[in-house]
Amino acid sequence: MPDRTRLHRPRRLRPSGGYRDTCSFQTTTVIYDSTWWFCEKFLDPRSRTVDQMIQAGRSGRQNIAESSRAAATSSQTELRLLNSEQLAAARIAERERTRGAGAGTPLPDCPLCGKPMALRTAKQGKHAGTQFWGCSAYPECKGARALEASDRSGGSDRSDGSKRREP
Repeated sequence: MPDRTRLHRPRRLRPSGGYRDTCSFQTTTVIYDSTWWFCEKFLDPRSRTVDQMIQAGRSGRQNIAESSRAAATSSQTELRLLNSEQLAAARIAERERTRGAGAGTPLPDCPLCGKPMALRTAKQGKHAGTQFWGCSAYPECKGARALEASDRSGGSDRSDGSKRREP
């Protein structure tokens, strides 16, 4: 017969594990295996360099496993060590969303897909060197729109920031 008091008591420590499914653990495993294979095939096994390389590969992999065990006792540790992949992805997405716009400048939405647009500079063609709004999902979406006078900072329509002299 199961212990009923244990069934109703809330769990204080969170479970550890799940780190084997993370991209960082799988990547470090590949790095460790590749390092071991390289050292075995091309380097003198008695060399101190071989020991250092293999230990470095093993250490990266082991750090992720240990962080998972530490995450069972501390949310802050889990955020610092394992959720860095999710934080990095969120930072990259936010950077892409606001790329090219000044502080406080609202970004226009793409007329084709509705995603935020990024400030870009034409590299070739008759408009080379001029700025325009291009879809942040490029090359999947080729949405674009012209840069309006209110979008330009400093009143300059030149991409190098210099002002044109009027005769």
